[in-house]
Amino acid sequence: MAKISELYDVTWEEMRDKMRKWREENSRNSEQIVEVGEELINEYASKLGDDIWIIYEQVMIAALDYGRDELALFCLQELRRQFPGSHRVKRLTGMRFEAMERYDDAIQLYDRILQEDPTNTAARKRKIAIRKAQGKNVEAIRELNEYLEQFVGDQEAWHELAELYINEHDYAKAAFCLEELMMTNPHNHLYCQQYAEVKYTQGGLENLELSRKYFAQALKLNNRNMRALFGLYMSASHIASNAKASAKMKKDNMKYASWAASQINRAYQSSIIWVTKETHNRLLRYDVKNRKGKECEDRKGSRRKGIGRTTAKVSGMFHVLGSY
Repeated sequence: MAKISELYDVTWEEMRDKMRKWREENSRNSEQIVEVGEELINEYASKLGDDIWIIYEQVMIAALDYGRDELALFCLQELRRQFPGSHRVKRLTGMRFEAMERYDDAIQLYDRILQEDPTNTAARKRKIAIRKAQGKNVEAIRELNEYLEQFVGDQEAWHELAELYINEHDYAKAAFCLEELMMTNPHNHLYCQQYAEVKYTQGGLENLELSRKYFAQALKLNNRNMRALFGLYMSASHIASNAKASAKMKKDNMKYASWAASQINRAYQSSIIWVTKETHNRLLRYDVKNRKGKECEDRKGSRRKGIGRTTAKVSGMFHVLGSY
């Protein structure tokens, strides 16, 4: 198998920087992380300095996600050797237990970590993740609520709790969680959109009005949010056809729905034009490439008139395979 550095003509420093970028962005591109990270570990470990330890951790988590248990175990053993007794390394051991579906062993390990360090948020979150993986949503919700009593500012936990409530069809509590998120981050269009979706699902004229307003707010924050645009159309349409709505409310919402429909149609037409142009350009490039290839083959053919027909066929076959 070709090395990443040779295949893409990159230096080990560029590969290291790419791994750092993926860590900072919290990317879950496990296959790429494993490919790049494994080469860094095998070929350039001595050059990485202290960066090697964070790369071991990053590669181990990606390897668990990608099903490369032998690589994950190798990284874990290196980290244990360097940091014996570390809670962070113990948590990684627990994550390997999770990947192997040894949930009881993982929970016991996390409990021991929490006995030694009750403020270890990572271990508590892993326990909640296990409850969720086991389909024990009620227990996960209970533990997540207990966690948020101590760490009320954890936005990730609020969002996870909202998702769990949605899965349990408890939309009122899900809406409360999303309200907490919007208070701490009012410029996040995705929170506004998800809150609007919950209110739309709850139904009723009052909730539909709130839904329409927050779909509009999500669009204001990001005018390319097509899901919010469709939501605005749907909520406004339902209000316009609601028997409890006043005549003015119906008229206004018909106007909003009409505007949203026109924007959706415009976006759809633009996407068709873009796809058509892109397809045309690709076909054009393909045609030019084929013509150049044919001209090249014609020139080659004219230079080797003495070659037999069978040999020419074999040469052509290898040429095609080589190009591919």
